[in-house]
Amino acid sequence: MRIIMFGTGPFAAPTFRALFDTRHEVVALVTQPPRVVRGKVVAAVSPVRDEGVRRGTPILDPEDVNTAESRARLAEFAADLFVVADYGQILSAETLALAPHGAINLHGSLLPKYRGAAPINWALYKGEAETGVSIIHMTPRVDAGPVLAQASAPIEPDENAVELETRLAALGAPLVMKMLDAIEAGQTAALPQDLALATKARRLRKTDGAIDWSRPAVAIKNQVRALQPWPRAYTDWLRSGGEPLRLIIGRADVRANTEGATPGTLIPSDKHELVIAAGEGAVALLQVQPAGRQMMPAADFLRGHPIRPGEKFGLTPSPDA
Repeated sequence: MRIIMFGTGPFAAPTFRALFDTRHEVVALVTQPPRVVRGKVVAAVSPVRDEGVRRGTPILDPEDVNTAESRARLAEFAADLFVVADYGQILSAETLALAPHGAINLHGSLLPKYRGAAPINWALYKGEAETGVSIIHMTPRVDAGPVLAQASAPIEPDENAVELETRLAALGAPLVMKMLDAIEAGQTAALPQDLALATKARRLRKTDGAIDWSRPAVAIKNQVRALQPWPRAYTDWLRSGGEPLRLIIGRADVRANTEGATPGTLIPSDKHELVIAAGEGAVALLQVQPAGRQMMPAADFLRGHPIRPGEKFGLTPSPDA
């Protein structure tokens, strides 16, 4: 079959690379255009685009893949099937109709759970013990098409979103390759999704990183794991006698609140850790990044910033509050 790959982020890279080891022909790559602000490129070149350049694959990066002009360009490649993963735009019914076999999408969850732009992040945030990948036959509704194949995987207790995405991307690539052969042979079995079980995985926002210390320690640890590499979890050290200092959290773990301290309060620790009381238990901040600095172990931060037990952490009050 003649295949056009639609992909941008790292989740798509293993699938794109694997396509070249099949008997199928990759005739083009469609990817998101570089993001430009005030004349400067501010988004790094994606691993998918890098691979396309290395392979000499024709690359299309329209601002809107669904315009008449974009569809005309896609039609020139006479593709039999579109393979989509981590692309970043919704394909319209008219665009999907350009390929005789339509389009399949590799999604980073066990659909119908976690439909949307950030399934891996939200599975971690919600404390799921298991997730996986799904291949669906695409429809214009986001992640709503019938499921063609799935594979599950456990979530490791200290795994962050970057690490889990890498594992799921590797899990999904061979599943996509099997599906290509099934589609070509007309041997697919599509299972409609149960709408009653559908959950959302909306796009992440910067404000999702703000830590609410009244939440349980386990939930805060999951938040730290889930929001890598963006927006990352953060809190403010509300310094007595000084300006608040924002700390971005790289790694965290759960501890017991043996002091019975108020949520958001620093608890004494003999392990050179920043241990902060939560609504249930406590959280040890193992890696922190002070504003304007690099990420560092908590012990290194404490050497330059002595903090007394009882000091508070939270969000800096708004001037209008």
